[in-house]
Amino acid sequence: MASLNVGSLGEYIREQRRNAQYSLRQLAEAAGVSNPYLSQIERGLRKPSAEILQQIAKALRISAETLYVQAGILEERRGEGLELRASILADPLINERQKQALLAVYDAFLKENAAPASGATTDDSATQNTHREDR
Repeated sequence: MASLNVGSLGEYIREQRRNAQYSLRQLAEAAGVSNPYLSQIERGLRKPSAEILQQIAKALRISAETLYVQAGILEERRGEGLELRASILADPLINERQKQALLAVYDAFLKENAAPASGATTDDSATQNTHREDR
């Protein structure tokens, strides 16, 4: 996954806040975060969780996916599971480790499904690997 670029994320949030004509306090209140915490995010001093990014996005009336991409949590793609990834990252019922595990499994499945286009089918590949181990 892409690395988190906290500085540019904060700058992006600040720009979006100003475009929405919100003061720092107004956005903090609308997003349900503290004023000092939002200030630290904007200055690139804090790395917000996916849930906090979702709250900020909702308050700014922009898509959470936009902030996830800006934060480097999601790679910018043409719809390749972007909604699914955003939903996983925004789910408050699972922790960050579990979210990353789910995304890793999803990425593994995408890679596995892309492999048949370059040769053997997935089932054939597994069978071939089993036969090699038997030799």
